[in-house]
Amino acid sequence: MDDVLIDTDVLLDFFFDREPYSQYAAQVLNLCEEGKIKGFTTPVVISNVYYLLRKIGKHHLIIEKLKQLLTIIDIADMDKKVVLNALNSDFTDFEDALQNFSALENGKIRVLLTRNIKDFKKSTLAVMTPETYLRGRLNK
Repeated sequence: MDDVLIDTDVLLDFFFDREPYSQYAAQVLNLCEEGKIKGFTTPVVISNVYYLLRKIGKHHLIIEKLKQLLTIIDIADMDKKVVLNALNSDFTDFEDALQNFSALENGKIRVLLTRNIKDFKKSTLAVMTPETYLRGRLNK
């Protein structure tokens, strides 16, 4: 079973139903729900998703949606070591560095799912879009 870190844009694709990407995000989350992959995200991603959803929705509804999400995916730890690694890295986007080093610190996560691949050039993880990841699963 793959352990994957799901980045902000993938969750936003799902919640905002951004076509054509939302179908791939939904498929990834379905795989998590079915126990076929182990999905993770970070506290920063949850905060970003809440902030952006809050612009169009009510607090209590967004909280319920996030609680539902957290029944099928887990949260990767983000501690001082992760933050320092991100600060000391060659990543040009600090938030992406946090996601990367949170996944690496986890030790089991090998795949980072994002549509923002260019910002993860410095990552040692397999960085791919949900669409590419799902295609690869079909070919296994």
